Amino acid sequence: MLDSKNLKPKQHRAVLAAASVFAEKGYHGASTRDIADRMGIQQGSIYYYFKSKEDALADVCLFGIEDYVSHMETTAMSDQPFESKLLATITSHLTSYRERNEALKVHNSERLYLPKKKRTRLKALGSRYRQLLEELFEQGIADGVVRPTVDAHFAAQSVIGLCNAWGDLIVRDPGLDVFDAIQKCHDLLLNGLRGRPDTD
Repeated sequence: MLDSKNLKPKQHRAVLAAASVFAEKGYHGASTRDIADRMGIQQGSIYYYFKSKEDALADVCLFGIEDYVSHMETTAMSDQPFESKLLATITSHLTSYRERNEALKVHNSERLYLPKKKRTRLKALGSRYRQLLEELFEQGIADGVVRPTVDAHFAAQSVIGLCNAWGDLIVRDPGLDVFDAIQKCHDLLLNGLRGRPDTD
């Protein structure tokens, strides 16, 4: 698999082209010829970038997930309060869809077509992200800012599901206001749906 943090410009272009093709046609509907056409090169030249269509999918999936896991690690290590860490997490997750949108869409919808061995690193990254998010909720419970009855694992999975759902909308609608979605997700998670009781 590629090192997505140190991509050379041509390799970066190839990964983006593959992401665009897979997002549009799906893994099984796409071909290396489609990727080459998207890049404007001969089909034989695509193998300079990817050994196979399967390797192209693996590289796209890694490119899609690696950056926002790194952001989550930075957030987890900071000394910000729970509310700020939650906002930073949602912001990183949703803006990643705008910045790496098609690659993340492909990661979420097509990665299971990869053989188990090639999903190992992707699975480890996903587990790392969820674990850090669980720890964020556990710390919030310990600090008394999150209800003690909250299941940290369930809460982490719910945040991921919420962000992924909105991420899909962000990919499909370039005009969607990402920062408005971030604020609304943050408010919903912090304050819930029920009005506060009248204390007067």
